[in-house]
Amino acid sequence: MDLQHVNVKLLVKNPEQVELEPLIPIYHRWIKDRIFEEMLLDIADYRHVPEGPGVVLIGLQADYAVDNLGGRLGVRYNRKAPLDGENQQRLAQATRAALNACRQLESEESLDGKIGFGGRELEIFFNDRALAPNNEESRRAVEKELREFCAKLFAGKECEIAFDSDPRRLLRAFVKAKQGASAAELLKNLGS
Repeated sequence: MDLQHVNVKLLVKNPEQVELEPLIPIYHRWIKDRIFEEMLLDIADYRHVPEGPGVVLIGLQADYAVDNLGGRLGVRYNRKAPLDGENQQRLAQATRAALNACRQLESEESLDGKIGFGGRELEIFFNDRALAPNNEESRRAVEKELREFCAKLFAGKECEIAFDSDPRRLLRAFVKAKQGASAAELLKNLGS
């Protein structure tokens, strides 16, 4: 299975402390300073939508967001442009981008350390129903890829992988490590 349009969402610790409004000037600065490798273009503010996409930094190749989809607040990377390489490389690229965004938010003085990766949970989506329909066959194929990827990401520590089985939704995996790790540790495990 050719996995493209990989999304990674890192669940934040202390979601009740997070306010989304301060992200708007931060995102404007990120666009101006070109802090990521993707071309960043604009900001979309969906704070008014309950359990919605939050505040989204729109890019040409990818979007970054702090969203609350599914009632789970997290830092999300949404790869829109196809990538060359193998599935493991694409999973690593999206995860690396999400972890870097999270580390960038963790270092923002104006946020007072309120946004940070919880260290144990992430969601991985495949935003392409044609390549990765949400069915049993796709879930089996993706689980094999994810187990290999998570063994590297969490340095061999045990993790659970569960899937959203609703065929009306995107193919989505919920990953929960038995032992947490910081964003920096996970980046190191990925070879960053």
